[in-house]
Amino acid sequence: MTTDQQTPPNETAGEYPKFYYPPENVVENANVTAYAREKGFANADELYAWTIENPQQFWGEMATKFLDWYQPWEKVLDDSNAPFFKWFTGAKTNVVHNAIDRHATGANKDKAAIIWESEQGETKTYTYAQLAAEVNRFANILKSQGVEKGDRVTVYLSRVPELVIAMLAIVKIGAMHSVVYGGFSTEALHSRIEDAKSKVLVTGDGGWMNNKIVELKKITDEAVDRAEDIVKSVIVLKRTGHDITMKEGRDHWWHDLAAQPGMDDPCPTEQMDTEDPMFMLYTSGTTGAPKGLVHACGGYQVQVATTLSFVFDIKPDDVYWCAADPGWITGHSYIVYGPLMLGATEVIYEGAPSYPNPGRWWDVAAKYGVTILYTAPTAIRGLMRFGEEWPNKYDLSKLRLLGSVGEPINPEAWRWYHRVIGKDRCPIMDTWWQTETGAFMITPNPTTPLKPGSGTKPFFGIEADVLTEEGEPATGADDGLLVIKKPWPSMLRTIYGDPKRYVEQYWTRLPGFYTAGDAARKDEDGYYWVIGRIDDVIKVSGYRLGTAEVESALVSHPAVAEAAAIGLPHELKGQAIHPYVILRQGFEASDALAEELRKHVGKEMGPIARPETINFVPGLPKTRSGKIMRRVLKARALGLPEGDTSTLEA
Repeated sequence: MTTDQQTPPNETAGEYPKFYYPPENVVENANVTAYAREKGFANADELYAWTIENPQQFWGEMATKFLDWYQPWEKVLDDSNAPFFKWFTGAKTNVVHNAIDRHATGANKDKAAIIWESEQGETKTYTYAQLAAEVNRFANILKSQGVEKGDRVTVYLSRVPELVIAMLAIVKIGAMHSVVYGGFSTEALHSRIEDAKSKVLVTGDGGWMNNKIVELKKITDEAVDRAEDIVKSVIVLKRTGHDITMKEGRDHWWHDLAAQPGMDDPCPTEQMDTEDPMFMLYTSGTTGAPKGLVHACGGYQVQVATTLSFVFDIKPDDVYWCAADPGWITGHSYIVYGPLMLGATEVIYEGAPSYPNPGRWWDVAAKYGVTILYTAPTAIRGLMRFGEEWPNKYDLSKLRLLGSVGEPINPEAWRWYHRVIGKDRCPIMDTWWQTETGAFMITPNPTTPLKPGSGTKPFFGIEADVLTEEGEPATGADDGLLVIKKPWPSMLRTIYGDPKRYVEQYWTRLPGFYTAGDAARKDEDGYYWVIGRIDDVIKVSGYRLGTAEVESALVSHPAVAEAAAIGLPHELKGQAIHPYVILRQGFEASDALAEELRKHVGKEMGPIARPETINFVPGLPKTRSGKIMRRVLKARALGLPEGDTSTLEA
């Protein structure tokens, strides 16, 4: 027990510890502790060192520990054609066997797999056996519409159980899903259909968000009408029941197809080679053409299952809630596949975090006894605006672990999350990873001492570094390029239809290393601090300042709920900092407050970082995954075209 633990600083007075240590009972009972002891190691640090020396042995053990295989592999890693690495070559597998089939006929068949709540309060629970039956039925529906192994199927649904069912059914028969977030515009949907050449599309009549209908079918019609030569069949889920147009011969109601003879017949799960493509997922497309990132069947499921078990410490009686959307990589890996592979019970909530009031999430967590909550800093900051009274109305005592994903979390939001939601007893798993990586790369585990705002250190078997543009290690307080030095199982395999772009995008900036596109810093304890995208760095009088750092300084002021900083041209400094600020309830914009915030940033970061102006705004342009689009702010400030805004929130 350390001094920090015995006499914690007074956080309300602005005194903060360097480390936040996990409770001893959490460390003692963690899955990673058990595995380290099994291997003869005293702690997770010793285990990590062993995995770096023996990565193929480690991943091979994980593949056996968490998964079943139709046929064993001949080689864990084939690196003979870098950067087109292959994992578990020669093996046969299907994630649906591991996520559904084995549970539906085993001890978990009557265990709740998914507990779903609609925005209106409707609930549905699917046991593993019931989920397997639904997946089997929809797999037969897809076959009846001509879907075969290797085909691409686009899925465009709201956050409903049928989205999960559709994804699993597609993979079950050996096809690839391309999930498009159920809120993207016509242009975003069309471009993804066009690139993937999907002959079948699964959608709904609509979806619910903030008590408003999202016109999924209307958007689908506009997109498909421009891709008539590609899409042959549209399967429509009845969700809202409002009037829509159905095109005869092309559009089919999900429930009508399900009622046809033979749809409940057994549908075998396709045995796939480990390097067969499993799904493609497009990046947002806000800079250039969307990239269809391809993930393969074998290594992806190994790393997803391993990371979820060791980071979020899933136990048989846990109720796990990842509050993302299945349409993003977070939802793919840690809603649809990871929890089900581990036989977990998970919650899926359809609607907005603050509908009908800012207590909705906390009500859901209390109602279902959620023990693990995984969400994004944007959501945390958004709910912080409404104060502590809302979460304090609900019993959150069953929570034991919290998580953060999607962008660097500023220390102020981290501490609020830890204190108000976790009651100072729930370690926060602040995870850094990407659509490209498929699974966690830099992350704590439940035994890790935590630093607010840091993703801590690489996961087992992952070798990362921070390098200069010349490929040398960044030293001291310098930031640099975040790189991954060795291949990992859940890595993307290519960009769909464009392997040359895959090589150029990720493997040429620093030859031999995967370049993530993020700037980062590594401190004296070896902890990683992700600053943000490389493009999100402002150079003021020769000093490089991360937008995330400026925004974090602003949010540490009690008046600020959210902030976005951009750099604009300055004739003397090169660039000057211009933040956009959303105030918390109870504060009003004024020149005096603007000056106070400018001084506050200068005090927190030094005079060089003092903003040129403060712009008070009611909202910020964000993608539908919640990431702030600084590019759009900059274009607006300079009077330039905003480019592709099809992925922004409406």
